[in-house]
Amino acid sequence: MSRDRWETAAGGRLSRFLDSPVIGMSPWIAMSVLVGPGRFELAVGIALALAVVIVIIGRVRAPGSSFKILEVADVVFFAVMAVIGLFASAGTHRWLENYSGEISNIALLAIALGSMAVRVPFTLQYAREQVPRERWDDPAFLRTNYYITGAWGAAFGVAAISGAIGDLVLHNSQNLWTGWVIQIAAIILALQFTQWYPEVIRARGRREHHVPGPPEPPVSSMFIPLAGYLIPVGIVVLVAGGGPTWLGVALIVVGVLLTKSLRRTPEDGAGADAESGTAGRETEAPGNADRGGGSHRP
Repeated sequence: MSRDRWETAAGGRLSRFLDSPVIGMSPWIAMSVLVGPGRFELAVGIALALAVVIVIIGRVRAPGSSFKILEVADVVFFAVMAVIGLFASAGTHRWLENYSGEISNIALLAIALGSMAVRVPFTLQYAREQVPRERWDDPAFLRTNYYITGAWGAAFGVAAISGAIGDLVLHNSQNLWTGWVIQIAAIILALQFTQWYPEVIRARGRREHHVPGPPEPPVSSMFIPLAGYLIPVGIVVLVAGGGPTWLGVALIVVGVLLTKSLRRTPEDGAGADAESGTAGRETEAPGNADRGGGSHRP
């Protein structure tokens, strides 16, 4: 790939990332992963800095654009947490170190559910910037954003429950499984669903309108990163003593085998055949690509 082409591709990926709801959730992800005893100020400081930078980038990239629900929630929540941390007593500060992770996870779950309740799922504001205005009321477009917002709400709900089990049941906020492994796994799944489900809807729209294009991605493709995640988890178990040696080895082996298995599914073979056939149809009738192909792009 030439340098100019690589720079164009890299710029396109960066632009898509900045336009996605994932950028708005990055402060919450940082808080969820970093917070713990002795790290409250660090976690809140990084989360607040990310929230402010996101707002600035949004205004620079789109001067005069309106603020998004998630952008405002990011800045307000983490600014309040930072102020409370500054003036909190020693006892309150210790409490925040233990439970602020659960508080932030529950807060984002509430934002997700609240935005859906008022019929403006927070991912919708990001998605509308990437599609024509006439698409904004498309049922498929709206449904996709409800599902993606719900997926993120569910991920942070799982993270909150996991953290609470570590704090309240195990009395160990640093527990490898409840404090890190489960919470990160939930975020990975939400990230994958954010990418996978729109591709499914686009493929179904192309099929409905008989437009050539890539086939619908299989469900298994959504779990490939999660399978790969088992490998570093196994390594951490072996190095940090997060479980018996056999468990660490088993996680690594299962991660490798499962990743290879998911990458070699029957659907992949069918997809290759479909793409081959699509290429032929595009060569024969390039005008077909104009028949409603973009109408279902989430």
